[in-house]
Amino acid sequence: MVSCAGHKGVIKSSCPNISILNLSKNLLSSWENVADIAFQLQKLKTLDLSENRLSLPSNPSSLASSFGTLIVLSLNRTGVTWNEVSQCAVMWPALEELYLASNNITSLKRPMNCLQSLTLLDISNNHIIDGNQLHAISDLPRLKHLNISNNLISSIKFLAHHDYCTESFTSLSSLSVNGNNISQWSFINELNKLSNLQSLNCQNNPLMDSDKNPETIRQLVIAKIARLNILNRTEILPQERKGAELDYRKMFGTEWLKSGGNRNADLNNPSMEFLTEHPRYNELIEKYGAPDDAEIKQPEPFALKNQLLTLTIMCPDKPDQKPIKKKLPGAEFRTEIVI
Repeated sequence: MVSCAGHKGVIKSSCPNISILNLSKNLLSSWENVADIAFQLQKLKTLDLSENRLSLPSNPSSLASSFGTLIVLSLNRTGVTWNEVSQCAVMWPALEELYLASNNITSLKRPMNCLQSLTLLDISNNHIIDGNQLHAISDLPRLKHLNISNNLISSIKFLAHHDYCTESFTSLSSLSVNGNNISQWSFINELNKLSNLQSLNCQNNPLMDSDKNPETIRQLVIAKIARLNILNRTEILPQERKGAELDYRKMFGTEWLKSGGNRNADLNNPSMEFLTEHPRYNELIEKYGAPDDAEIKQPEPFALKNQLLTLTIMCPDKPDQKPIKKKLPGAEFRTEIVI
């Protein structure tokens, strides 16, 4: 039930060394009240104001001296809009991490002369529909971690220059898009344009549920994003990447040939439609060579699920118990089975 700083100077005299302060779920109603508290804490680095409803200050820049050391700020479930964040951001000159989850944010606006030190932004559990809204924050020079999980995003488009990389999000290394409306592989293709993307979380999207075998989906994502090292919190080892890329090359070899692809590099000219759907395919041809007829002529569509081994598990002491059948990757993916 904290609503104000109390008597002047009491906080500074009683606990001046506080660096982490959690004021969430209280009765703070204005940024002026928060500034009165923070001004007395000259070592304050982390501040959680979640679930307080704060009115905008009349002169945000006048409060900047209260938050000069602040690095981490949480404003989850405060009802704040992105426009209000942009107006207040001048108060947080050194801010590196900003948490804005569950605020009904629907649109973004390019920050002007603020938030330039931001390395992490969490705008999960909001109502952003258009993925291209993210272009508004794509120029933040130090942004490394972006969480846009549980929004309504289905697509995004990046402009790429000559080396097929975009100038957007140049520092971004970690992206979470869990729980959106992503249903097309074109979204994953676009992520390959991010020059430093190394970690991706993309679970609970329609695309991830489009195949009964999640391992197949994982292999396709790995093959489509060249620089990815971690997918859904699981490290991508070199052997897994090589297997995924070789399988991808074989899986779409027939389509590549039909579209104008050719094993002779001088004659290789796949259609623009094919390259739009498979922008890394020519790169994989250069890396591993073109697939031969024996590789691409499979009796059924080539996929990881068609290479699984069936393991039948029975209990000798219980002959009436129905055997259990499990499908496991072959020796290329597993070297040991522990029961």
